[in-house]
Amino acid sequence: MEWINILHLYQPANLEPAKVVEATQQSYERIVRALEQHPEVKMTLNIAGCLVKRWDEEFHYDDLISRIRTLVERGQIELLGSAAYHALLPLVSIEEAEAQIIDQSEILRKYFGAISLKGFFLPELAYSTEVAKLIKRLGYEWLVLDETSLSEAKVDWSKGYIDQASGLKIAFRARNYSESYVPSTLLKLAARPDHSHTIVSASDAELYGLRHLDPLAEFEQVLKLPNVNTLTGSEFVSSRQNAESVVLHPSSWQSTKKEILNNNPYKLWSDPKNKLHRDLWQLANLAQDLNRKHTADKNIWWSRWHLVRGLASCVWWWASSHDFRKVYGPVAWNPDEIEKGINELVRSIRALEASTDLDTKVAAEKLAQRIRKDIWTRHWKKKIGQKLI
Repeated sequence: MEWINILHLYQPANLEPAKVVEATQQSYERIVRALEQHPEVKMTLNIAGCLVKRWDEEFHYDDLISRIRTLVERGQIELLGSAAYHALLPLVSIEEAEAQIIDQSEILRKYFGAISLKGFFLPELAYSTEVAKLIKRLGYEWLVLDETSLSEAKVDWSKGYIDQASGLKIAFRARNYSESYVPSTLLKLAARPDHSHTIVSASDAELYGLRHLDPLAEFEQVLKLPNVNTLTGSEFVSSRQNAESVVLHPSSWQSTKKEILNNNPYKLWSDPKNKLHRDLWQLANLAQDLNRKHTADKNIWWSRWHLVRGLASCVWWWASSHDFRKVYGPVAWNPDEIEKGINELVRSIRALEASTDLDTKVAAEKLAQRIRKDIWTRHWKKKIGQKLI
């Protein structure tokens, strides 16, 4: 059995410190420790640049960073390119997408050495042709995507695939495996007489400890199996010869076929029927436009500091109200987290005090205040209706 395990390590840049520590101690350190104990095992990690910076600057996890660097040098960990602050790349400006991709590569090379970044992890695996072409132009060779991105036939993991639009090779994740607790699933597969499977899984790294306690240590058990051969993402795509050129849909790792057919592939972040989504993007687009327009402003560094935090995809995710309990997640509704994004976006605009006129300043404040009112009105109406207070 081949296992290509692609793990996503991300915590928002403005998340409460205790939550970052919790995820690091319960999940990320466990993964690193498991790799150290099993030097034959390989994994592919997308570590968000904003998380690495906090590990260093805020929490002083020098030892953890050093251990990951050693595993990278040994070839046990392959690191992926991405967006440093987890913006949903198809929905932000192409200039912002490029800036965050470059930030990510610079951060990884600062902390983990002169690494070659071949693969790319789109935040939320949100694919668009325009973003794929940008990634190719920046020198990347392959993408990990959800299997629903493939427009017609089912994925055959014995074959290779190339995005017709961009020329990037594709590693499709198997959604049914990725949305399970993968080690448990693999233990069951490995026990069958015919276990010659290729499993490409891509999931949040928090699944390994924080979101799933794993009392039987199934993760560690599966790493000991002699019939499970682990490959990095680059090893996997390189091993598939005569790759087929395919047309891909705009999609994410949560998109349904129905949403794709209805031209609503990013429903969790930009649902036309969700007024909060629409208003949040109005504020975000205003902040991006002003940031691009006023690059000479004396406070542009601070404006961008707030902007990248406000553009994190989680802001819109928490406004989606989608129920993720079947895949080890919460119900995606949290007014405090949404409000964090609003505050960052409006502060990005406020920082450009020498460049924006009174009408622009007031319009931004009014829009932000209206969104806040809508969030909390919706929240308390729902709570009172459910008789929770």
